[in-house]
Amino acid sequence: MGANSSSISELPENEYLQKLSGSESISENDPFWNQLLSFSFTTPTNSADLKLLEEATISVCKSLVEKNPRTGNLGSLIKVFLSRTKELKISAECQNHLFIWQAHNALFIICCLLKVFISRMSEEELQLHFTYEEKAGPSSYGTECEDLIEELLCCLIQLIVEIPLLDITYSISLEAVTTLIVFLSCQLFHKEILRESIIHRYLMHGRCLPYTSRLVKTLLYNFIRQERSPPPGTHVFQQQTDGGGLLYGIASGVATGLWTVFTLGGVGSKASAQLEQCSPLASQSLLLLLVLANLTDAPDIPNPYRQAIMSFKNTQDNTAFSSSNPHAFQINFNSLYTALCEQQKSDQATLLLYMLLHQNSNMRTYVLARTDIENLVLPILEILYHVEERNSHHVYMALIILLILTEDDGFNRSIHEVILKNITWYAERVLTEISLGSLLILVVIRTIQYNMTRTRDKYLHTNCLAALANMSAQFRSLHQYAAQRIISYTCRHLRRYVYVLDKLYFPHSHCSTLQHCFSTLSDNGEELLSLTCSHILRSYASRLLTSALHLLHAACPVTDLCMFSVNR
Repeated sequence: MGANSSSISELPENEYLQKLSGSESISENDPFWNQLLSFSFTTPTNSADLKLLEEATISVCKSLVEKNPRTGNLGSLIKVFLSRTKELKISAECQNHLFIWQAHNALFIICCLLKVFISRMSEEELQLHFTYEEKAGPSSYGTECEDLIEELLCCLIQLIVEIPLLDITYSISLEAVTTLIVFLSCQLFHKEILRESIIHRYLMHGRCLPYTSRLVKTLLYNFIRQERSPPPGTHVFQQQTDGGGLLYGIASGVATGLWTVFTLGGVGSKASAQLEQCSPLASQSLLLLLVLANLTDAPDIPNPYRQAIMSFKNTQDNTAFSSSNPHAFQINFNSLYTALCEQQKSDQATLLLYMLLHQNSNMRTYVLARTDIENLVLPILEILYHVEERNSHHVYMALIILLILTEDDGFNRSIHEVILKNITWYAERVLTEISLGSLLILVVIRTIQYNMTRTRDKYLHTNCLAALANMSAQFRSLHQYAAQRIISYTCRHLRRYVYVLDKLYFPHSHCSTLQHCFSTLSDNGEELLSLTCSHILRSYASRLLTSALHLLHAACPVTDLCMFSVNR
């Protein structure tokens, strides 16, 4: 870095980086920092180039990790950044490109270094790298280092919530968001859930706490606006062809890892890489919001970020806020709803929708009252329809969202009144006109069949049946094809179930394979049959089912028809 660097290959020999990671202590007032922060080079925009960067700078990072406890250069760099951010808002208003450029570059380096430091040491060891006092012993690493960490975290939050989002501030806002993600990546390097994290404590207490609602609100609006990277010529440093720059690439990898942690080991969505490039700030803001919302509660205080997400209200809601929650705020529900409808191809957006429906009663009530509910339901159905192209946690979230929605009788009635035309993504049959309710039935049954033949996930199967059971009492004017699929699906299971029962009466017939197949779908066969027949077919298929059972009984007399009784 510095004025002499123009490409990644030159970084190992860069004199400024060598001095930063060397044995010499550099004062925060040294002119060296102006030289170090005056860099502009083509940054990686893909994983291959990012790997080249990590390989090129590994020697510099290792040297800094080794020598920083004696030199304190990381702490000096952070103090330089903190001093430059004090006038950042005025610089944005005055269009001071140079000042913002150098502040961005300082944060750029800090985040790159933090990624290495956090991956190599515990939080306690990290604290020791945040300050240095000459001729000081171990006791010198105490209050000051903790204050410096807290000051940096608070500064990043202030930068996000207070600096106006302009073309010249877009990149530094993005770097602030991704630096917070990197700070929170400590969880990646612990097998167990962090409950006493130093970083978490700073974010939930002290100077950061008053900014909780403003930070959550800003991150939500970043997601709503979906602002793209500014066009070439508006940056004060070299513009990349796509994406958010080097730091975005680094923090994106960290964020993907964090996503894996709090989605129980799932993998990232196949389409997320392309979506993130559309609006890197929106994507990273959403990731940070999800990470903050999933932090564990402190021993003496619940997670304030989760509390803010649970309690925010519509801007048109004039009711008073509850005094029990100081983090509540207002946001435009219509804009948020529109963004959620448009972004469901992203598994992060689907998780946000689930959180809002599950935890925020104001948002759930608003969504269920919408007259254009098909705008939200159709993207969810498309996720389930293309189940083979989606990862497991994305499918689970989509299905649970449907389960939440179908718990409302008003929703179950209204979806049969919404008529859709030409559903192009449904390939099994041309659907020129079909109700939203009938389409939902078709997609859920298709998901069940896919699960039976491929994944054989018991919980996915149960949730699908539960969604259909929730809707069954409100079935109205079903499409002919949907009714046909219900009947054929049920008869297929009846034949399989009766066959298994028949084999159980004759244990020498070796039906272990069928029994195992059936046991993966439900706790027992009668439960599955009850869900499928008694609830789903209550309105439409009781007579046909009775006839089918008599036919099956004639073919297999050992079965007892009373166990197949249908509640009408």
